Amino acid sequence: MSDDSGPPENPFGNMPFDFSAMANMFGGGGDPWAQAKQIAGSVASGGESEPNVDPGDRIAFEQLARVAELHVSTATGRAVADGTPPQIRPATRHEWALATLDAYRPLLEAMADTMSETLTSSGQDLLPGDADIPGMPGGMFSGDFMAQIMKMLGPMMLSMTAGSMAGQLARTSLGSYDLPIPRPEQSELLVVQANIDAFIEEWSVPTDDVRLWVCLHEYLHHTVLRLPHVAERITELITRYVSAFESNAEAITSQFGGLDPMNQESMGELEGLMNDPEALMGVVQSDAQRAMMPEISAILSAVVGYVDHMMDKIGSSLIGSYSMISEALRRQRVTADPTDRFLERMLGLELDQACYAQGRTFVDGVVERGGDDALARLWESARELPTPNEIVAPGLWLARIDIEELPDPSEEE
Repeated sequence: MSDDSGPPENPFGNMPFDFSAMANMFGGGGDPWAQAKQIAGSVASGGESEPNVDPGDRIAFEQLARVAELHVSTATGRAVADGTPPQIRPATRHEWALATLDAYRPLLEAMADTMSETLTSSGQDLLPGDADIPGMPGGMFSGDFMAQIMKMLGPMMLSMTAGSMAGQLARTSLGSYDLPIPRPEQSELLVVQANIDAFIEEWSVPTDDVRLWVCLHEYLHHTVLRLPHVAERITELITRYVSAFESNAEAITSQFGGLDPMNQESMGELEGLMNDPEALMGVVQSDAQRAMMPEISAILSAVVGYVDHMMDKIGSSLIGSYSMISEALRRQRVTADPTDRFLERMLGLELDQACYAQGRTFVDGVVERGGDDALARLWESARELPTPNEIVAPGLWLARIDIEELPDPSEEE
């Protein structure tokens, strides 16, 4: 789905680094979360006012959601919710971005806290604590002052990264679970009306087909991600990941060590670094995080593979243009712009083609060897969640949870 009115390739490109804002935060006057919401809303809406969602669209989604809920519950053998299923409600991009920020807030704040701590400790690596730059006021740009500057980078990264990425997601996502991250128990799931309309126009597919596809996709994810042991596992892994950022002294020195506060051109480079997410990522990624990736990948692959399998099982007979819609959306998700991938990477999510293919291969292998009854066991408890070794070898998973493989039809012949 194209969006020529969207942000530039650099997600921070329309938010130049503001030294006055930095000074305000340094003095304790800034609220990173309020700034993140302001940025998210601005990026999501393109700085323009959005029309309210038509009441007719809301009614249409309510009706189709009831159809989707029935089919999801029947096909999975699991209730979408313990009580009344959450309502699927079309929303504006601005509204969706703010709701997503609130849902991800604990993870994003954990990330900001860790970055603040690691960057603060690296400030002294740039200058000795009592060293002053000649010609500057006493204490200005000393090692202690640089440590304070680095400390501010954590909250600033929360504002810039969380805000801009939530806003960018709002411009491309269709629903709440385009990223398979558990959300707190809620009475509604928001879908982005403008993006759904743009997709319908671009691909010339029936409106109700796309709406029903989105409802199925949302409820299938919710059915799995609302399970306490699944939500706890994913949340625990992501929290561990964002809490494992470390300052890289060599990268810190490379990125910031050559800055000269007396040189206007040099300080202009600092603005560039603040507007470059890759530069900031390069100074805080750690070996510990890379070691966690197989665990995160295993659970995410299982979720997306299962949802894809069930979408095909339900949607192929329920939605006339299902194949066209699915192919278009699958192509879109694996060819996403790098800026769309940045928040995923910050949270340790590698939702690339390999992740989806690995998940689908695992689920297909489980069904082939153990049938639908074996697949139904996948979400039974924490014990059934696949390990990194099992996600690439479904036979190992079946053996561990004591499911006997079905006879090979070729052998019976």
